[in-house]
Amino acid sequence: MKPTLNKNAKYLIMSSYSLIILNILQVLILVILGFSTLYIFLFSLAGLFYKQLHYPEISRLRKIAVLIPGYKEDDVIIDVAKEALAQDYPGENYDVVIIADSFQPETIERLRMLSIKVIEVKFEKSTKSKALNKAMEQLTGEYDIAVVLDADNLMATDFLSKVNAAFEMNYMAVQGHRAAKNMDTHLAILDAASEEINNHIFRKGHRVLGLSSAIIGSGMAFKYDFFKTMMLSVTAIGGFDKEIELKMLKNNHKIAYLDDALVYDEKVQKAEVFSNQRRRWLSAQLHYFRQDFGSSVKALVTRGNIDYFDKAIQFIQPPRILLLGAVLSLGTLFLLLNLFLKTNSIFIYLWISVAVICILSFLFSIPGAFYNTRTLKALASLPNGMLLMFGSLMKIRGANKQFIHTKHSAVKTQQNQ
Repeated sequence: MKPTLNKNAKYLIMSSYSLIILNILQVLILVILGFSTLYIFLFSLAGLFYKQLHYPEISRLRKIAVLIPGYKEDDVIIDVAKEALAQDYPGENYDVVIIADSFQPETIERLRMLSIKVIEVKFEKSTKSKALNKAMEQLTGEYDIAVVLDADNLMATDFLSKVNAAFEMNYMAVQGHRAAKNMDTHLAILDAASEEINNHIFRKGHRVLGLSSAIIGSGMAFKYDFFKTMMLSVTAIGGFDKEIELKMLKNNHKIAYLDDALVYDEKVQKAEVFSNQRRRWLSAQLHYFRQDFGSSVKALVTRGNIDYFDKAIQFIQPPRILLLGAVLSLGTLFLLLNLFLKTNSIFIYLWISVAVICILSFLFSIPGAFYNTRTLKALASLPNGMLLMFGSLMKIRGANKQFIHTKHSAVKTQQNQ
């Protein structure tokens, strides 16, 4: 006769199996979240030691093309064009070029009354890369630098002067400091804080450790001929800046960062716009991770190209807001389970450590100007922002294969808020 297990024995075996499964799951999640947390912590800590680039003595005033592509941006483009003409850089040394895709005839007429160049374009499927290529194909001037802005961007008056000075150091590309020009809603404040966190981690922190600054898609400058040639091979529908970045890093071109060269950018004010924008960004990141991870590993092993490999790893990192939400929520859940089940105490210490390191990463990265009551009130919207980001993550499939337009409104700089 076969021996049978009593109910207590069966319960103990089932409990043992459940505990093993729980611990395996816990280890997997800890590894994923722990790696991402340590990654941002490393660069957020390094960013504290960032020193602004020293501008050398200027040898010459370079000719700059300020390229501003816009799709149906009739509401903002006139003010943006006028502001772009208000630089302290000599007017004869730069041209403002509005690349007008599907603008109203009256908007085009008003633009042509300004001291700028207007290039009209229209495509069956519009993209930023198509607009830039078409404009550079038609431009006849001899330019040294190409500055790329979004249709809502406002440059600080000394932006072009600082860009010109930076190119004395023979960079191929520099990224300016993109900052918020509006913080009039809780979502806009969170978006502005997110931008500054990224500036700290992916620009300041990376430059301190000798890696390239990330570029954003606007407020960036390139050697003109280099940019014009490179753009001919750019085919991205969404995330054209990521394709540019990968091409540059693959070929060992460093990207500098100018923290004091400011470009003001409109921060999102509506949940729908936030979701669409993040959906496009996340889809592009996943697409380029899949495309370049293998070649970045090869470049790391065969040529020691850390920059290119780091960029591929960067693309698979979860969005900062989701990482924070996941660490706090899952950390709390597993912490309570571990206490209740009286499992190995090492898990308790690990979850507390990951949470503390994650929170410190954010505290290191957020500028002091954000430590105020307005930001504190905006934090009440943080759970909603996490849900919006999670929703965007669930809908990223194919988003990089279609043009998703972010419409802007007429907004002055943050100083007027």
